[in-house]
Amino acid sequence: MERTERVVGAVVGSAVGDALGAPFEFGPAGAFSARFPKAGGQGEMCGGGGWGPGEATDDTQMAVHLGESLLERGGLDLPDVFARFQRWAAAEPKDIGLQTEQVLTNGMPWDLAAAFHFESTRRAAGNGSLMRATTSAVYFARQGREASMDAARRIAALTHGDPAAWAGTAIYHELLRVALDGGDPLAAIGDALAHVPAEHRERYAVVLAPGWHPDQATEFNGAVWPCLGSAVWAVRTTSGFEDALRAAVDVGGDTDTVGAVTGGLAGAVYGSGAIPAGWTEPLHVPLPGAGDRVLRLPELADLARRLDAGT
Repeated sequence: MERTERVVGAVVGSAVGDALGAPFEFGPAGAFSARFPKAGGQGEMCGGGGWGPGEATDDTQMAVHLGESLLERGGLDLPDVFARFQRWAAAEPKDIGLQTEQVLTNGMPWDLAAAFHFESTRRAAGNGSLMRATTSAVYFARQGREASMDAARRIAALTHGDPAAWAGTAIYHELLRVALDGGDPLAAIGDALAHVPAEHRERYAVVLAPGWHPDQATEFNGAVWPCLGSAVWAVRTTSGFEDALRAAVDVGGDTDTVGAVTGGLAGAVYGSGAIPAGWTEPLHVPLPGAGDRVLRLPELADLARRLDAGT
């Protein structure tokens, strides 16, 4: 498989997972398969909960804003990324994570806002930095593990003051890097964990272990640990993109984000050709804060290729 197919699969797959899971957010486990018991059925991009069929949420919107900053600024310009996120938040997107909104609107400068939030709440290990990470993971993948994981931590820290969120985002960057190179991301988990600070390693080792199941999560999957664990579980226990996404959305809870993270990883493993056309045809990504543009499959695929090329 050509690298380009994996790259496009990751970016488009993440957006697909986001849009597929959005109507089932905060619902019970098994809701997706109860409504669509047969894989490959029609109408699975059903919309609902305020989302149109195929409409991507804040997960993909923030990922696109991040990716476009990397390309337009020629690398990681953290103040620019933060400013784009602020413009997006001010444009009143349909959905925005509570923690992310508080950080982007607390009036503090880009390098202090997340730390200020964490110091005042001590709660900042949500999955909001993980959900948007596919575009940055693609961009930094060619620069190697150290550079990619470092970038992941720095980007995560813009909105999430808890280093646990940085660690989870860095692990995802590394697993995606391995998959884009044609390797097995599941076999790379141990090495990725070795490059996580010791104080966070054990907790991630638990949720990324082969025998772990989302039912064993000790937190709601809006937290970074079970979100990443559920995505890895979905890829590990299935044998194709479609089945991985069905399993991910069927976990219930924060289905759009679990779907987005699973879609990014599964898309890199199986490639863009494995994503059902019935899921990509209605896919669209509104971009509040960026002239109200709407990206569809061709634009997302082009963004993916440009991120991989770094231009």
